[in-house]
Amino acid sequence: MNQSIQAIRFLGADMIDKASSGHPGIVLGAAPVVYHLFTEHLKATSTHPKWFNRDRFVLSAGHGSALLYATLHCAGYKIGIEDLKQFRQLGSITPGHPEYGHTDGVEATTGPLGQGISMAVGMAIAESHLRAVFNREGFPLIDHDTFVLVGDGDLQEGVTMEAMSLAGHLQLDRLIVFFDSNDIQLDGPTENANSDNWALKAKSMNWHYEHVADANDLSALNQAILNAKKAGKPTLIEIKSIIGEGALKQGTSQVHGAPLGAQETERIKQALNYPLAPFSVDKAVYDDFQKHFVNRGETAYQAWELLWKDYQKAYPEAAKHLHDIMSGQITVDLSASLRILPLGTKEATRNSIGKQLDRFSELLPALMGGSADLVSSTKVHGLDGNYTKDHREGRNLNFGVREHAMGAIANGLTLHGLRGFTGGFFVFSDYLKPAIRLAALMKVPTLFLFTHDSVAVGEDGPTHQPIEQLSMFRLMPNLTCFRPADANETAYALHYGLKETDQPTLIALTRQNITVQHESSLEQVAKGGYVAIDKADYQGILIASGSEVELAIQAQEVLEKEHHIPVRVVSMPSLELFLSQPESYQESVLPKHCQARLAMEMGASGLWYQVAGKVMGIDTYGMSGPLEDVKQYFGFTSEKVVEKVQNLLKKA
Repeated sequence: MNQSIQAIRFLGADMIDKASSGHPGIVLGAAPVVYHLFTEHLKATSTHPKWFNRDRFVLSAGHGSALLYATLHCAGYKIGIEDLKQFRQLGSITPGHPEYGHTDGVEATTGPLGQGISMAVGMAIAESHLRAVFNREGFPLIDHDTFVLVGDGDLQEGVTMEAMSLAGHLQLDRLIVFFDSNDIQLDGPTENANSDNWALKAKSMNWHYEHVADANDLSALNQAILNAKKAGKPTLIEIKSIIGEGALKQGTSQVHGAPLGAQETERIKQALNYPLAPFSVDKAVYDDFQKHFVNRGETAYQAWELLWKDYQKAYPEAAKHLHDIMSGQITVDLSASLRILPLGTKEATRNSIGKQLDRFSELLPALMGGSADLVSSTKVHGLDGNYTKDHREGRNLNFGVREHAMGAIANGLTLHGLRGFTGGFFVFSDYLKPAIRLAALMKVPTLFLFTHDSVAVGEDGPTHQPIEQLSMFRLMPNLTCFRPADANETAYALHYGLKETDQPTLIALTRQNITVQHESSLEQVAKGGYVAIDKADYQGILIASGSEVELAIQAQEVLEKEHHIPVRVVSMPSLELFLSQPESYQESVLPKHCQARLAMEMGASGLWYQVAGKVMGIDTYGMSGPLEDVKQYFGFTSEKVVEKVQNLLKKA
């Protein structure tokens, strides 16, 4: 046992020394905790790392990645000594912070503090929901825990408080959080910035609380974990450790984020009677992990496999749905449930998304999510009732006014095999940005649905009117953004997002009604932009997204009837998708010979210059007033569009 703990400590220290970069403090201080979790409690196996019923371990304190990589190496995951030697080097599988999908055994991309524990809350929700929906008497197919390691920094982040508050309210009894409580953070003692009583704070949020006075006291830690498993609610185990234990500068911030150096590491090894050279591990350590982690997990896996085979025979319909969830596949025909409205229909796209989401949810048991206390406004909710401590089968999550945590929890749902989705006002997408960015980085298909997408919010004014948000998200790698023009484009956009497997989708929707004025198709919307209305010998092109497509068509009619100027109208629900299409397709929609182009969107104008020489946008904050007055104030009227097209053609 002691030899294995020392192996983890010094592998981590060697990695950091070789890279001349990293965080040794948590490695030296928390190694006993992670060792004990893996060898005594964590139900997982490196031979089948994606086994669905494994326990999840999330290193929320992602700066401690060397601790995780060293442990995973000893536990038999596909991380070799040479990989450890490449810690923090370009192209290695041991990057500075853990990255999901990049390194074997990593359950979530962590590092932005607070995101890991918040995603773990989503994982715990997913486990309890799936357990309630799919388990049958004698068939405990879904039966696992979610463990998290956090530091002081995690617990100081607001997103963590939101997530813990909701977890306590929901009594997530399979969620156990280890708090590496060493009283030190980067700038010095935590007392400089914090004086919280964690026993009282945890209990006030309906968490069970345990205290372990010494991280090296594994007997006390073991008892705390056993108590947690019987608590009937989430548990915070505060474990007092010494940051950088054994170093000359132990217990200070100087060992938080700077290498110890080879000389100091060697001194600690000698003091602890650990005579091995850098990156050396005694065979007894591998044997220890094989016996107490791999074999135990493999036995559990094999028993589960037999149970799963019998379950498929006994409950074939439920097994089919569960198989799709476990494999991340959508095998049903979603197109059959597309809600396509006839021309002339008026409907706010926020209403459209709610109705289409309900249809898809009836087909897909994996769809689970909700809104941040805004269902009556966003229309975004899950089916089968509210998910509560007494009704785990529900798929609607009442997030409360917790946008920060909502995004991270939805990612946790998706990481666990469900298809998490969120609902909120678009201007408050700022609160979800870290989670959306992590979804894009992790390549997970979480759905982020936002309503009240422009200054057309009206009376609520500039605090509630998004301007720069859509451009910000369009610039985010591996994220697809849609701003659909009507109910039909909305249905197609949601279909696109659900068919995605390796990137999230964001859809921005209107508060106000929009008329279905043109035909569209799934294929057209999937290309990001297409010709909505065409005219022979068109002299100019109007390009628009969202509600401005309706405005463009109105202006097109005026230009033709009153001024005898034919123009083409292009609907562009996803600018970045359009720009990713082959040049031949882009040319068919926006031919180079026609440079008289006007793009229109009630938001930041900058990105639209990629496709148009003239842009009608809004590069100031909004205004408070009735919808039509606000649109008039910013010039989004057919008269203004007609005037701009005429001026554009005069200059052509």
